[in-house]
Amino acid sequence: MFRSLAIGTLCIMATGAAAQDGGECPISAHAAGLRYQQQSAEVAALQIQGFNIARMRLDAILDEAEDPSRLAVVFDLDETVIDNTPLLARDLANCHPYDEWDTWRHWERDGEPALVPGAEAFLDYVDEQGVTISYISDRTYDQKDATIATLQDLDLPQVSEQSVQLLGPPKEERRSNVSADHEIVMLLGDSLPDFEAIFDVESLTEQRDAVMANAEEFGSRWIVFPNAAYGAWTDAELDAWDAETVLEEY
Repeated sequence: MFRSLAIGTLCIMATGAAAQDGGECPISAHAAGLRYQQQSAEVAALQIQGFNIARMRLDAILDEAEDPSRLAVVFDLDETVIDNTPLLARDLANCHPYDEWDTWRHWERDGEPALVPGAEAFLDYVDEQGVTISYISDRTYDQKDATIATLQDLDLPQVSEQSVQLLGPPKEERRSNVSADHEIVMLLGDSLPDFEAIFDVESLTEQRDAVMANAEEFGSRWIVFPNAAYGAWTDAELDAWDAETVLEEY
């Protein structure tokens, strides 16, 4: 999950509960992305595909590993393991910005999130192989008890004070806490900063350049999950074809 969210500049007229004071609702521009994230079979397929690739990669790694207990797999939580789209849908209906962490904090304490398709099976498989699991998320540290309780309610493996690291130190430092006594063989997340500090930049051009420079890592050590609901890209301008629109019958 990428916590420094931005609300898109595209505004469309909202209807019903989404309208705020009878005016425009800026975040209604996210409706299509959120509908795709929550309702499309394609996103579910991509999520399952990500975990299937992760399992194949882990099997290959384990074939050469002398001691699986020295290995670690790092998971982001939101939109990687946990599906938060019901909160986003509620906020969208109320025209409440996604970056108002007041609603996120309530959700983190009292919400009942589902697991992303494929997450439970892969996490259980990692655990069965004796590989260490680390959960690194940018949920705030004061919400740690609630986050641990949620993971335990979801019956996820290896959930503890030590295995769950939340926002405080940068993610790179938290990953270093894991690599101090384990070899991190795989990282799973929905946002590029979940993988390396090189992606923790504001420029989307720099992010794309870093992706191309590290292309061999994706699908190998880094497994990316789709998140069309929010991210660093939400206020980016679109590149449009500059030709005049021509309408033709067919």
